[in-house]
Amino acid sequence: MWGTPLEHEQTIPEQRKGDESAPEPDTSAPRRRKGRTTLLIAGAAALGVLAGTITGYAVQYHREPTPLPPLAQQKMAAPKPQAMSDATTRRSINANRWHKADEELAKKLLDVPGGAKSDFSGALSVDLFAAGYYKDASGGLGGLITDRIRSIASADWSESDRNFVEINLLQFSDRNEAEDFQLGIEHYMPTKEYAGNAGKEVPGVPEEFGHMWVDSDASVKPGYHPLRAGRAVVRRGDIVVSIQYTNNRGEVDESVLADLAKRQMERL
Repeated sequence: MWGTPLEHEQTIPEQRKGDESAPEPDTSAPRRRKGRTTLLIAGAAALGVLAGTITGYAVQYHREPTPLPPLAQQKMAAPKPQAMSDATTRRSINANRWHKADEELAKKLLDVPGGAKSDFSGALSVDLFAAGYYKDASGGLGGLITDRIRSIASADWSESDRNFVEINLLQFSDRNEAEDFQLGIEHYMPTKEYAGNAGKEVPGVPEEFGHMWVDSDASVKPGYHPLRAGRAVVRRGDIVVSIQYTNNRGEVDESVLADLAKRQMERL
């Protein structure tokens, strides 16, 4: 079961018979360690590589630096900065802040009506928008960046020196960020500091996608005409429309505000 005797005999070392004894080993010559030559060769090779590396670094250290080849385009093509004058605009002064994609959003703005005085219409940088839109420009700018704003376009005009219109289009990275911005406006507009009332739906726009307000009271200061403003905010996809309609005689036509919001929505 565990193997035959023949197999066991083959595994037992042969023993000498009688008085025969094995020759005594010669102890006069020391034994050579196995693998010693291999270790010496490997060590020499490693030292050679190390010495070569050090020599190469030393040679490079004392050499003069090799100049890089000249660039194919020596200067970046960019508009030259302009000093402010009657002919300059926010766009021309801040030419290096714009991107071609911003122009696509600006094309969706309502056209300035005939007879109105246009103050601005086109793409607007985020920092300039924050400076004119928020009381705390720095905090507002940080909030827009956190909300992943992509681009902004704005149009401002006035009619008969009485009605002043400002339309802002804000495009975010996705619909969720746009909805958060819209809901933020709807949250603070009913407070006394702003409209002071709950407002109403924008005709033709689903409730969850738009709302409008007209100030409950006009703002009156000694020596000035009374100011009253209307506000509309609507959203389509990742774009929020914010419309400010101000009258410096204390009268705001809700139908005009609603019509602006409706026509701007149709352009998106």
